Amino acid sequence: MVLDIWKQIKQKQIQPIYLVYGTESFLINETKQLLIGNILDDEELDFNLSVYDLEETALEEALEDAETLPFIGEKRLVILQNPVFLTSEKSKKAEHNVSKLEAYIKEPAPYTVLVFLAPYEKLDERKKVTKELKRNAVVAEAKRLTEPELKKWIKERAVQNSVEFSEGAIELMLTLAGTNLSMLTSEVDKLALYAGKGSRIEADVVDKLVSRSLEQNIFNLVEKVVHRKIGDALIIYHDLLKQNEEPLKILSIIAGQFRLIYQVKELTRKGYGQQQAAGILKVHPFRVKLAAGQARYFSEQELAEIMGMLADGDYQMKTGGLKKELIIEMILFKLNHA
Repeated sequence: MVLDIWKQIKQKQIQPIYLVYGTESFLINETKQLLIGNILDDEELDFNLSVYDLEETALEEALEDAETLPFIGEKRLVILQNPVFLTSEKSKKAEHNVSKLEAYIKEPAPYTVLVFLAPYEKLDERKKVTKELKRNAVVAEAKRLTEPELKKWIKERAVQNSVEFSEGAIELMLTLAGTNLSMLTSEVDKLALYAGKGSRIEADVVDKLVSRSLEQNIFNLVEKVVHRKIGDALIIYHDLLKQNEEPLKILSIIAGQFRLIYQVKELTRKGYGQQQAAGILKVHPFRVKLAAGQARYFSEQELAEIMGMLADGDYQMKTGGLKKELIIEMILFKLNHA
């Protein structure tokens, strides 16, 4: 896991070769910045930092740079982005002499830190170069964080900002801001700035200040429907209209949330756990957890009828039978009695 190597980097325990792969772009970029900040001083950046896109540049050019002595300072940092040759895909532009890299891996330059940033879910484990890298490099996977890891992330980010979050505040933060690390980081930093150093941030502050995405507003709307609070649901809906959100898009996201609720309920009935369901549905386990909580308030038949109602609303919007804004209001009233 990529978080495991951050402590080593911060302690200046720098290794000659790193391979960071995975689909969590925020973690990949944070690792990149962490390496830059802990290997090179500001005055060394222009001379000893090189960043190559291997979809555009041949591997040999980057390796020649890696084998060049640093101009000033003790270390040269060479970052290789998009090493597509580590996957089963073929490079569309640049040609790569992989055998030269295999030789370098066995005997890396002592004055260079070579970093591969591979934004891919999987690497081709059958390839010799992949095996050599995994055997000789520090390898970290930048994958989507689990709910406990996200909570730990929020706590650690809060500590960096000299504040503390209550457990309730952390739970609400995840519910409101979602699981996107970039958004979570931005919101934690914002709340810390608001509260001031040494403060303890409670759930009421999170509720007051955290920005809601359209998807999160729709989740809240559905949550109101779940508890048959039609008035509150309409307030959220009218607020979205005031923000110039397109009714068809709103309806699409409402349908997506109910579809998830239906799917989670069905998978739970079949005995699947939250992690298994998340893997099947290709969503974060935290979303499955929230959907499972909402699913308890509906029978499978009710959810099937709701999906049909939403499909009819989509058809009416696209055929121009009724005013779009009115269609959703009618659906919300019907959902209130579903």
